[in-house]
Amino acid sequence: MRLGRFIVWRTAQVLPVTVVVVVLNFLLIHLAPGDVAITLAGETADPAYIQLIRERYGLDRPFLEQLWRYVAQVASGDLGLSYRSRQPVLEEIWEKVPATVLLVGSALALASTLGIWIGTFAARREGRAVDTALSTLSVALFSIPVFWFGLMLILLFSVELGWFPATGMASIDSRQTGLSAVLDTAHHLVLPLLALTTVSLGQYVRLTRSAVVDVLHEPYIATARAIGFSERRVVGHYALRNALLPVVTLLGLEFGLILTGAVLTETVFSWPGLGRMIYEAILARDTPVIMGAFIAMSATVAVASLVTDVIYAALDPRVAL
Repeated sequence: MRLGRFIVWRTAQVLPVTVVVVVLNFLLIHLAPGDVAITLAGETADPAYIQLIRERYGLDRPFLEQLWRYVAQVASGDLGLSYRSRQPVLEEIWEKVPATVLLVGSALALASTLGIWIGTFAARREGRAVDTALSTLSVALFSIPVFWFGLMLILLFSVELGWFPATGMASIDSRQTGLSAVLDTAHHLVLPLLALTTVSLGQYVRLTRSAVVDVLHEPYIATARAIGFSERRVVGHYALRNALLPVVTLLGLEFGLILTGAVLTETVFSWPGLGRMIYEAILARDTPVIMGAFIAMSATVAVASLVTDVIYAALDPRVAL
């Protein structure tokens, strides 16, 4: 019952956060330097045509009126039309979501799984050379810029070795279907997945290692060992369950950060997801697409935080009190 009330309370908090995000996105985009009308019409366009563009897209109206109209429009589920394609922004976002979910979801699953395993492995060997080496490596991985690492992967595995394609999600001349299409997509996924996973892995290793070390020093762990439980059961059943609480929190927070990394990764590898769409929209000053993508990503982060809190409360009932 307490968990149910906690879920309702946290869900109710998502709505005001979403409203604030919509308003802030609108403010930030419209405070950015440059004139959308001039970008759309061209810098050498006739002033009368530029004014016509402003009137057509409502850019000549007072700022507060534009803000109010946009908030009301978003509340009705309409994110507007793209300036470039004249297609509904929501449709363009939905077209790009599967590619981003595939990349980000795979990277999160791989980074968290490997990070928990490596962090636990290091914690069980606290103070030894392997622990020091893994801790140092995790810091190094966390410090790598994802765009630079992506370029290095392309240079090595695409240009020099020719093992993997450098860009795209599928072969240009490919008309494959079924399993062959899946394998082709997986082949293109390897490098961007490796880049995004590698730069995220270090955080999970360090946090898991620190959390497991702290738990292994607790009195109840010594009691479990004294009873005669195997080390595998002590670590896996008793220590890791409590140590995973901060890792679950990181997983929710990391979802937002990894989406930011996905923008850079998708741009470097020309991966046809939300990140690539945002990059192209920024170059073209396609304001509706930029704001729509930011809203979609912010809403995703808010939902991820909600799910994280619910999982945290389920693992630790004290949170729901």
